[in-house]
Amino acid sequence: MNELSVQLYSVRDAFAADPLDTLRRLAAIGFTRVEPYGVVENAEVLRTHLPACGLSAPTAHAQLIGADQDAVFAVAAECGVDVVIDPFVAPERWRDPADIAETADALNRAAARAAGHGVRVGYHNHWWELESRIGGRSAFEVLADRLAPEVVLEVDTYWATAGGEDAPSLLRRLGERVHAIHVKDGDLATDASGQVPAGQGRVPVAEVLAAAPQALRVVEFDAYDGDLFEGIAASRAYLTGAAR
Repeated sequence: MNELSVQLYSVRDAFAADPLDTLRRLAAIGFTRVEPYGVVENAEVLRTHLPACGLSAPTAHAQLIGADQDAVFAVAAECGVDVVIDPFVAPERWRDPADIAETADALNRAAARAAGHGVRVGYHNHWWELESRIGGRSAFEVLADRLAPEVVLEVDTYWATAGGEDAPSLLRRLGERVHAIHVKDGDLATDASGQVPAGQGRVPVAEVLAAAPQALRVVEFDAYDGDLFEGIAASRAYLTGAAR
C-alpha cells in the first residue's frame, strides 16, 4: 500500500478548537501522516503535538507568494516537513500566459530560497487552473512547463475533475512531477457541496490511484454533511483496500 496522509484543513474547526484531540483522533483512525495548513500560524502546535501523537508531516500547505518565506521554511524544516505547497493562486491569474509565467517564476524563486532550509516547494491546484485553456492545454500544464525541475506538484484530483479534466490522463502526462495527490470524491460541485468518502462519488478514484502510483495520497474534504472523522475513516478504508 502506498503512503497515506490526511489534510488537516478537512477538520479545521475541530483542529482550531482542540488540536491535540484532533490529531489523536486521526492517529486512532490509523493515520501516521498529516498535511498541515498555516505552518507559521500553527507552529507551536505542530512542534509539540505531532511527535506526541506519533505523526509526521511530509507535506504542508502555506501561502508562499507574497509571504515571509524564510519564516515558513524555517518552521517547516523544524517540523520535519519536506515539501511546502502553495495552495492558492487566484482564478484571474490563470487566463494570461504572462501571469502564469509570473507565478512560475515566483515559485521557482521560492524553491531556491527553500533549498537553503533543506525544504522543497510545490503547488496545489483548484478547478480554475484546469478550466482555463491556453493554446488547447490547461493553464496548470502551462505552469508545469515553466517550473524548475525541483518544484513539484500536488494534484487535487477532485478539483481537476471538476475543472473538466480527465484526472488520470492528466496525472499520466505530468508523470514524476506529481509528488502528491489529494484524494476526495463527490458530485464535482465547485462550491464543495456534496463531497463524499473516496469511491462513492463521480471522481474515478481507482483510475486516479493507478495513474500516480508513486504519489503520496492525501485524504481531504473541503466540506462534508456527515461526521468528518467518519468520512475520513471511510476514505482511508477505501484506500487501504484499493491500494494493494
